[in-house]
Amino acid sequence: MPAQHLLTIYLISFLLFLLPAFGLAKMFEKAGVAKWKAFVPFYNTWMIMKLANRPRHWVFWQAVPIVGWFITISIYIEFVKLFGRFSFGQHAITTFFSPFYFLQLGYSKKVRYIGSENVKRYKKPAWREWADAAVFATIAATLIRSFVFEAYAIPTGSMEKTLLVNDYLFVSKISYGPRVPNTPLAIPFVHNYIPGTSLKSYSELIQLGYIRWFASPVKRGDAVVFNMPAGDTVINKEDFQTARLYYDIKRAAEKGDASSQYILSEPGEYPIAVHPFDKTDNYVKRCTGVAGDNLEIRNGQVYINGNLQAFPPQSQMLYQVITRGQQLDEDIMKEDYGIALSDPGQFTVTGTNTHTMLLTAEAAEKMKKSGLAKEVNLQLDEPKDARYLGILFPYDSLHQWTLDDYGPVWIPKKGATLTLTHENYAIYKRAINVYEHNTLERRNNHFYLNGKEVTSYTFKMDYYWMMGDNRHNSQDSRFLGICTRRQNCRETIDYLVQYR
Repeated sequence: MPAQHLLTIYLISFLLFLLPAFGLAKMFEKAGVAKWKAFVPFYNTWMIMKLANRPRHWVFWQAVPIVGWFITISIYIEFVKLFGRFSFGQHAITTFFSPFYFLQLGYSKKVRYIGSENVKRYKKPAWREWADAAVFATIAATLIRSFVFEAYAIPTGSMEKTLLVNDYLFVSKISYGPRVPNTPLAIPFVHNYIPGTSLKSYSELIQLGYIRWFASPVKRGDAVVFNMPAGDTVINKEDFQTARLYYDIKRAAEKGDASSQYILSEPGEYPIAVHPFDKTDNYVKRCTGVAGDNLEIRNGQVYINGNLQAFPPQSQMLYQVITRGQQLDEDIMKEDYGIALSDPGQFTVTGTNTHTMLLTAEAAEKMKKSGLAKEVNLQLDEPKDARYLGILFPYDSLHQWTLDDYGPVWIPKKGATLTLTHENYAIYKRAINVYEHNTLERRNNHFYLNGKEVTSYTFKMDYYWMMGDNRHNSQDSRFLGICTRRQNCRETIDYLVQYR
């Protein structure tokens, strides 16, 4: 954890001690305690626990980052009970407005100190027991969800057969270091919209910068959850969001597509929502390239720095399979090769004894050795296939790449300097402008960064390349571009633990 983050945490802790101290001093006076003790951090809460006859070890738990904030508030609630304040509303005011509430309690002649023995005689109504338990459970679950682990469900087949649709996962927030929520004012247990509505589930009144504690690097080959790079601006309507991206529609409109132009011209019918970077939709992919790598896809195979990378064990791709004319047994195909003959997404007949099958590399090799098929070959896109023009990143006509022949692309590394060229301008423009908060322009064959002419750029952050294991059915970096831990690929980059 960077020292500045630790200092910020403890600064907030000391403010929790000191801001209420002026009212606390008057309350101490009523309780027969020297007023000066209210202004000494930790000692003031020690005195409160002594007066309340409550366990003193609570005081030491206040030193735990973040958790200590809630302990301090709990101690203050115990203190106001000593002055006859037992209601749910009074405890809520103590939680959120203790500096002002303590002044009112301290200076009010009607408020008197009743002592711990009278507090013990008070019995909570049953509904308060339930309400207090619910508040505690919500706070505890929110802390665990934010900093320890979180449950996710897999919505699409982009990671098949490593992760299947409707798989449930526990995602560790510790593996790469827990990230502090950027929008802390949010409805608990809800991501970006209130369920059943198009209303946002969070407030942008308070927005924190990127803060990750005990950060460790993402490793090549890790399966990760991250915030979708192009999800910062979406059309807030069913069947749009990340299914039909705002940026795709905007590019199509700029090229003259009438339907896209209509969508953008009718904000009432097609409202636009802008999300902070921790509230974009969550994606699950595999980190295929890390900062500093040169990545290229040739004939469907990934090369990193010129070295061929093995397919992930359960990664699947489309293969053209030529059989020997025999009848294919549905049970054998399912059990031995993982193919459902009734699923057109996995199996289609394309000619005499010729089929398209969605296979893992292991199943394809097994099929070759079994003698079931005469030929088993990857089904690849034609080079420079016009279907992908303007659809694959970086969306220009210069880079005529396909899903199976892509790159090479250099993945930016923090501190590395890139010479700007007309060939790489489209690849890195969004990263430099949006993720690193600059204005990079190309005018009259020259490049201008924040108004000054430049020939190179030094990156401030590390970037990553994400791809789904289901290579022919995945909306990943080939469509979305490079991702960064800090901004638009605003990862919750966390290690996945499968749970079925």
